[in-house]
Amino acid sequence: MLRFYTVLLLLTTFLLPLPVSAQQRYHVGVCDWMVLKRQKLGEFALAHELGADGVELDMGGLGQREMFDNKLRDEAEARHFKGVADSLGIAVGAVAMSGFYAQDLTKRDNYMELVADCFDTMDRMGSGPVVFLPLGGCGNDWATDKAKRAEVVRRLHDIGEEALRRGKRVGIDMPLDAKGNLKLLRDVKSEGIAIFYKWQTIVENGWDIAKDMKALGAKNICAIHASNSDRVWLRNDSTIDLLAIKRTLDNMQWQGWLFVERSRDTSMVKNVRMNYGANVHYLKEVLGLPYPTPQVALDSAGRALDYVETILKRSQKVTDELGITYTVEGRNVLNIVANRYFRLNDIYAERDSLIAKSKSNRQIAEAQADSKLYRSHFGFEADLSKYLSPSQIETVKDVMTFNVVKVTYDAQLDMIPTLKEEEKQQILAWLKEARELAIDAESSKKKHEVFGKYKGRINNYLSARGYDLVKEREAWYERIKARGGKL
Repeated sequence: MLRFYTVLLLLTTFLLPLPVSAQQRYHVGVCDWMVLKRQKLGEFALAHELGADGVELDMGGLGQREMFDNKLRDEAEARHFKGVADSLGIAVGAVAMSGFYAQDLTKRDNYMELVADCFDTMDRMGSGPVVFLPLGGCGNDWATDKAKRAEVVRRLHDIGEEALRRGKRVGIDMPLDAKGNLKLLRDVKSEGIAIFYKWQTIVENGWDIAKDMKALGAKNICAIHASNSDRVWLRNDSTIDLLAIKRTLDNMQWQGWLFVERSRDTSMVKNVRMNYGANVHYLKEVLGLPYPTPQVALDSAGRALDYVETILKRSQKVTDELGITYTVEGRNVLNIVANRYFRLNDIYAERDSLIAKSKSNRQIAEAQADSKLYRSHFGFEADLSKYLSPSQIETVKDVMTFNVVKVTYDAQLDMIPTLKEEEKQQILAWLKEARELAIDAESSKKKHEVFGKYKGRINNYLSARGYDLVKEREAWYERIKARGGKL
């Protein structure tokens, strides 16, 4: 997978908003309520940052309200939202009435008014024709209660016919397999009603996604919620065979939107950018869809592919720590960090080559290398500053130097609890100075040597300030043992 990602990066050189092409068979989006941006203007910038083609925009909460909490009922607000979406090349692929996850459709006398509100909002936003209508609020008894089922069917027929009149199609969601869905659609008798297909439902019932979609048929699937329950990312989910699903969709000649609803890694469930960025990236990777290319080109020309992969893997530790790996911003930062490693390698390789020709060249070679390191050092931070805050740049430096600053500083404070504030500040300042040198060192050994010299300076400073480091260290060791730690 990393090799594929490397090749993908090698082919990309600049960043452009990608408008959704009418000829593109598949489009990938995210559900705005799940990425914590329900009817928030920032949902479009976030979708762009995640590399998505668009969003599934929600109508807002319902609860005990008469109508959806829909701010886009206001014409001016809708124009503002649409303008921002258009400027970023982000489409509103579908509109959701997610309030019906919890509200019973059969107990809402104003259901047609709610549907009309949804259709009107779609027109204002220039969205795609698909509506998501979950029926979770109806409970499970309607499947066996003939009277309730008849009422669900009657209301869906009304909704479907209105959808046809308005040029829309309403996708319903319930825990049925293809056979059950087809029977329900036959009962509803309206081409305005289809299935908003949900992979999670199929997996939870132990059914085969590819076989079930094929049995349901392309014409009956208006959109797909392309995710599972929260556990792991799609790329790590053994219950979803995305290649088999793609082959099935291709063979069915289905086309439309796939929206990521869940499939969050529960070890980082609150990290929206990592979770949804990873899933959008994987879907686009397997479906063969265009992905926004980074502004920062990877300086990989003429370098061995295995070496480039190694450097990308090392650089990804930075973006993983920042939580931005699978974002457009993350791809730019990844390339900046990787290019820094490439540049350091080039500088030291040139130095070594010059020395190899003649040992008398050592002093000149070292001076030239130092000059190039100095000039490029500040450019690296300047490049990062285009995408990262000062605190994030600190994180980049720490990851590239094995987090020695924090480890050493925390150890000093733990060893000598009586350190004065000015002494703490001096220790931290020297460690950060060491980090500035270590970040340009040619190997991990050399990086640690730099820190070693500064640790010696810190020890001399503390001794001069009257600290008996031998006694302080012995007492520290005893405290560590007492709390069950290891040296």
